[in-house]
Order: sequence, then C-alpha cells, then structure tokens
Amino acid sequence: MENEITLKRFTEIRRELGHTQAEFAKLLGISNTTADIERGRTKLSGRVVAELLKHFKINPLWLFGESEEKYLETSRTSVIPKVVTVDTSDRDNMVLVNAKAAAGYPQNIQDTSWYQQLPAFDLPIPEFRNATYRGFQVEGDSMLPNLRPGEWVLARAIEHIDHVSANKMYVVVLQDSVMVKKVEKRPNSNNITLVSLNETYPPYDIKPFQIQEIWEVSSKLTFNVDATTETGLLRQLQQSMEELKRQVGQAKG
Repeated sequence: MENEITLKRFTEIRRELGHTQAEFAKLLGISNTTADIERGRTKLSGRVVAELLKHFKINPLWLFGESEEKYLETSRTSVIPKVVTVDTSDRDNMVLVNAKAAAGYPQNIQDTSWYQQLPAFDLPIPEFRNATYRGFQVEGDSMLPNLRPGEWVLARAIEHIDHVSANKMYVVVLQDSVMVKKVEKRPNSNNITLVSLNETYPPYDIKPFQIQEIWEVSSKLTFNVDATTETGLLRQLQQSMEELKRQVGQAKG
C-alpha cells in the first residue's frame, strides 16, 4: 500500500486547489477520478508525480514525506513575458490581444508564430519607451467603474511578482485564463489575492506558480467618449434641488 503520508498529501493538494476528484483526474491525465489513488487502491504513478511538478510545482520529495518544502521555486516565480514581439526592424512592438485571442493566449504563450497573427503597433510617445508593452481587451464588468467591457488596457511587462504594487491594476495570465485584477500579497501567506474593483465579485486566492505572466496596466483605450461629465450631472442635480426648494417655498407661501 502507498505510504499514508503520500495519500494524505496528494488529497491535501487537490482540496487546496479546490478541485473535485474528477476534475483533478482530468488535469493530471488520469481516467475517471482520483478516488482510487486517495484510497490507496491505485499506485501514484511517476507520470502523475511529474504532472504535479509540471503544473503545480509540487516537490516530489514533499509528496513522499521526505521534505517539508511543498513547492519548488515558489519565491522565484518568474512572470516575465515568455515571448517578446518585435517588428521588422527588430524593435519591440505592442501586440494587441483581443477577447477572442485571450482565450487561447495561456496555451500559446510560448509559441512565437501564434503572436504573428495578432495585430501590433508602435506608439512613438515617451511613456511607451524602454519597456515591453502589450495591449489586452477588457472582458466583463469585474473592473467597473475603472474599466468597461470592450475597452483596451495597455500594460507593461514586469519581471517578478515582488514588483507588484497594491494600488495598480494588472493583467494576470494564469494557466487557463487572462484577467485584469488588482493583485495583493498578504504577509506570511503563500497565496496571492486577486481583487476585482466591482464589489459584486469576491476576491480569490491563487498560488504564485499558477501565474504565467503579469502586466502592469499603464493606460487604457476607451471608446464611445461623450460629453456628459460628472460635473454636468452634478449641476443638473443642483438645479433640480433648487427647483425643489423653490416649489417647497411656494407651497409654504
């Protein structure tokens, strides 16, 4: 029978990552479910141990009870771009990842030819010099009021998770999705918290190794720009208050 510590630790990883036995089996390429492994009926194969290391940076020695270091290289998680795109003159250019392309971005993140099918441009203004930038289209309303669905954010590559600041927004590329969030690192915690500005979306925790890239949002492209300003609305409100006061005054008189 498999070492009890190993079974306990295997189950602990699955629960910590929030997967059912069937979901976890699918992720690890096991048919049906991980129930038999967790009960000790099926041996934990070398391939599964390799998959745990590849996808979740789980230390095989920890799994077998021979180390207390659960994750390998967590603190040095690199979030640097996997591919830097250049134009024909070998200068960095800004690739635009629209909502449709974003669905395939995590899987194609290292595929240079995949980026070549995306539109790209150069913005010859000082703010976009001396760094790698990429444009991402905003999906959904989780970052309202700051970002509306369909807008674009232009974001700068950052090298390391430690460079994340609490008052900025980031494009976070996970293993299976791309999202714009605030990123919080809690002291004494291995987790990274992703926070939406729209409070109907609860914050949630992820592990550093689940992040492939982080881009710091520096500006946005917005459309449907119209002339109603908040001061305009405020003025309307003040006028209706004046009107109301006048009517109340007349009613009293």
